[in-house]
Parts: sequence; structure tokens; C-alpha cells
Amino acid sequence: MRLGLTDLIDPRLHALVDRSRKFYEKRAAGRGPSSSDELRAVRANAATPAPASPPAIEELAVAAGRTVPVRIHVPVHTPARAVFLDIHGGGFYMGSAAAGDVGNRRLADALGIAVVSVDYRLAPEHPWPAAPEDCETAALWLIEHAQRLFGTAKLALGGFSAGATLAMTTLLRLRARGSNDFDCAVLQFGTYDLSARTPAGRLIADEYFLQAYAGAEPDRTHPDISPLYAELDHLPPVLLVVGTADILLHDNLAMAARLSASSTDVDLRLYPEAPHGFTGHPTPMARAAHDDIRAWLGEQLFSRADIDAIL
Repeated sequence: MRLGLTDLIDPRLHALVDRSRKFYEKRAAGRGPSSSDELRAVRANAATPAPASPPAIEELAVAAGRTVPVRIHVPVHTPARAVFLDIHGGGFYMGSAAAGDVGNRRLADALGIAVVSVDYRLAPEHPWPAAPEDCETAALWLIEHAQRLFGTAKLALGGFSAGATLAMTTLLRLRARGSNDFDCAVLQFGTYDLSARTPAGRLIADEYFLQAYAGAEPDRTHPDISPLYAELDHLPPVLLVVGTADILLHDNLAMAARLSASSTDVDLRLYPEAPHGFTGHPTPMARAAHDDIRAWLGEQLFSRADIDAIL
């Protein structure tokens, strides 16, 4: 059997490389803040998130004796067919649920689903396990209240970068509770080894976000920190999205292999020459990835009749 990266790429995507490359020619590659002082400066200078129309509904999710703020987008023209729990990225120390309002509004209306984004606590003020606890709280709240609030018990979750890591730890926490209520997960270029023991983990070993989030923990191979080390059986279907130019590519390939070996239904989608965070960039490659994500979610959550109605 012949198996290489090029064999895993949908041939239609190669035509998008040159047009997408033009965006990155004008955009210098960057790294996140490298100290607490830099982090404070980046946060202070962060632009106000663009508003969505209609705006998000702000709510407090309460479950398991904990409370976390969430932002809710419901479809404008149809009752919600499902609920998607969105977990934002930002290295565990930046970002907000509000920053995803425009994209989440677009997803809600495109698929006719409610999108609930969780404003989990950020490091270093709130290191691990604060963020996983908050994401678990939001998930448990949806399990308990989605039918009453949105008229559907179909649930999916996903995240972007650190949000993908937290989405996976949320699935693992729910499984430990005996819950299989989430139907699927979309994980975009997560970091799955924060211990610097894998080749991919060593590439980011000097990043400050690791110290901010998990620096006090003596063993960062704990599955709640580095889900690559978890037992990965009895999980719902997973879509993994990553670019071939992503520094976390090998982390994602390793996660795909481990999920497959654990008999989890995993769909790995590779995007040629796309860097970390590419789905947040205005490129043809990003648009193709978003189309793929929406199509995959539709296949997992809806009947054929529902899909035909959406499309």
C-alpha cells in the first residue's frame, strides 16, 4: 500500500494553492506572546470583535455545580436542527467567545443549527484544569437543556487550535461520566501533546502558552492536558482538519492514527500548504475547508431530506 501526504489530499484543493499563497506573501508568520508582559500587551491592544447580526444571546451555563458564560446564535429562518458547541482558540491564554461571533452566526444560518460558544477561563490567571472544567460545564448544560432550549437533542462540538484540544478533552471527560450524548466532533489543527515528548510536541516546547497553561503540572502527559496520551476508544465520529504547512501537522497525524487504531470513526482532511490557523484567513483554501466542515457536519447530524433542504 502506498501512503504519503499527497495521497491524503483531495486533488481539487491543489488548484487553490496559488491563490491562497498570495495572502501569505503579504503576511509575516508570527508567534504568540512569549511572556506575561507580552501577553498583557497583546490583550490590551486586541481589536474589538466584529459584531454579528443578529447579535449573540449571552447566557450562563450551569451544570455540575459550576457556571460558565456562553454566547448563543440561533438560525434566523428555521428552527434549530442541532446544536454545535464551539470552543475558541488562542493558546489557552488569549481569545474569546465573542471573537467567533461572525463565523458562528454564519455557521448557524448555513446549517440551520444553534451555535453555543463557551467563554472559558484563560491562563495564566486560570491555569489547567480551569479551561477543561468550563468546557465540560457547557457540554453538560447542553446535554441537560438543549431539547428544552433549542428543540433538539442532536449535539456536536468542535474547536480551533487550543479549542480543538479542549474539545477532545471535553469528549474524554464526558466519556468518563458515561455520556455519549455528542454525535460528532470537528477538530481544527489542535495541539495534542503539551509534554514535548513527541516530535511535534518538541517543535513547540519553548512556547510560553505551555508554561502559562500547564507549567505547574509535573506530568504534562496527563490526558486532560495532552489528549494524545488518552485511551481514545468509544468516542463519536471525528473530523480532523489541518494544513500541510502547520507546525502541528504531525500532532494531528498522530491523533488521527491513534483514533483510527481505537476504532473511532475518524476523517482526516489535509489542506496543501496551509499554515496553522488557516481557516481563520480570507483565502480560497479556508473557504474550501469551511465548505467541507459544513458538509461533514450535515452528513453526521441530518437525514438525507434535511441535507437536501439545506443545500
